[in-house]
Amino acid sequence: MNASVSQHRTPAGLALDVAGERLLTLTCGALWWEAASVLVVSDLHLEKASSYAARGQLLPPYDTRATLKRIAALVDALQPTTVISLGDSFHDHGARPRMAEDDVAFVRDLTAACDWVWIEGNHDPKPPEDLGGRFASELKLGNLAFRHEPTAGMAQGEIAGHLHPCARVVGRGGRTVRARCFATDGKRLVMPAYGALTGGLNLMDEAFTHVFPQGVFAGVLGRDGVYLAARERLIPDTIRATG
Repeated sequence: MNASVSQHRTPAGLALDVAGERLLTLTCGALWWEAASVLVVSDLHLEKASSYAARGQLLPPYDTRATLKRIAALVDALQPTTVISLGDSFHDHGARPRMAEDDVAFVRDLTAACDWVWIEGNHDPKPPEDLGGRFASELKLGNLAFRHEPTAGMAQGEIAGHLHPCARVVGRGGRTVRARCFATDGKRLVMPAYGALTGGLNLMDEAFTHVFPQGVFAGVLGRDGVYLAARERLIPDTIRATG
């Protein structure tokens, strides 16, 4: 493990130094860059439930509203100058027509409250134009570069999403817990998915090896904080055979 991470415990979460910038990882899965007044959320996947329902798999149709309410609470509390939605904000190209009008109004209120940036994702190469905000394939601010998919090789200062990292951590007595997490080596960071119905990929998966070849730390989301776990405490997901 060659990666190293500088961490600082705060009442609101865990502050990490990434590429020389102090970033606060929040228990809800958002990222707060206080020095620049920037709030970052990733992989909202709005209207995922209605997408599944259209294919016959019924899910509770409240994911969009639940996700928007969580973001609105953060915006009210932090009053950011800029909000970056880091790609895959909408689950598919048909998400906007399926949105309830109340949710459309909710999004418009959020995008009008600050400089809202929709980053291009693989699910939503271009977001709906009538919801406010501005579009960017990526955004560079200070030492940081915000994009949806992590790039291969060295990417100092990259903040990305897409992979939906989760960690399965071994604790005391051999007990394990699995939760969404931030993934970082101190040089770059991959954010957890923020959407209400989004799943997660285990940090031990091969996909993360290409992003963090020198090792990775997990900022695991807990009920009362974000907790840093080194790779030595991480294990793969187990698959139980069923009869």
